[in-house]
Amino acid sequence: MNAKILIADDESDIVSMLGSFFESKGFRVLPASNGAEALKQVEKQPDIILLDINMPGTDGLEVCKRIRDHISCPILFLTARIEDTDKVNGFAVGGDDYIVKPFSLMELEARVCAHLRREARHNFEAQVKFSGDLTIDYSERCLFFGDKRVGLAKKEFDIVELLSQNPGQVFDKEWIYERIWGYDSEGDSSVVAEHIRRIRTKIAAYTDRVYIETVWGCGYKWLK
Repeated sequence: MNAKILIADDESDIVSMLGSFFESKGFRVLPASNGAEALKQVEKQPDIILLDINMPGTDGLEVCKRIRDHISCPILFLTARIEDTDKVNGFAVGGDDYIVKPFSLMELEARVCAHLRREARHNFEAQVKFSGDLTIDYSERCLFFGDKRVGLAKKEFDIVELLSQNPGQVFDKEWIYERIWGYDSEGDSSVVAEHIRRIRTKIAAYTDRVYIETVWGCGYKWLK
């Protein structure tokens, strides 16, 4: 089995133990020790997610809520206790199952494999990036702040896609223009600056954070 499994837990021993176990079963393991790391690992498109509920900072419920509209893979919560309210909250944000600690590795493997078999029947592959409060859904070609959709014109999203998929790399206006508009297009690279201004204005309606930075004399880059 070559499935990718994201294991997010603030207890390093659990991540290490589960990682070794699933690697021995042929899985590719994506480890995370907190909610922020889990969001970054989600960008690698795991096939299934094991998510500890009680992580500090961004907990498992918040991570699940954040990604569920963009990621379809099964999400199994890991928890030291389970009450009816916990189940209701977890299922409400899009969780698929609960694993109560301490758990049997054989049972966990069986549940993981069962969810993967079920998912294989209606597999959907999404491409998503999480950057601060901003979610970029490359499949839907749009941006989200929480559940608020940010409408971008085609060329505006093309620029966001180019820059965000190459964070920290500087692109000059001419190169962006040739890449997005094409070598044979009529016009000039000044249109790039206008499109980036519009993108910034739309993002600024939701946050003060700067995502696209001007590198004077060089071009533009997406901040990591």
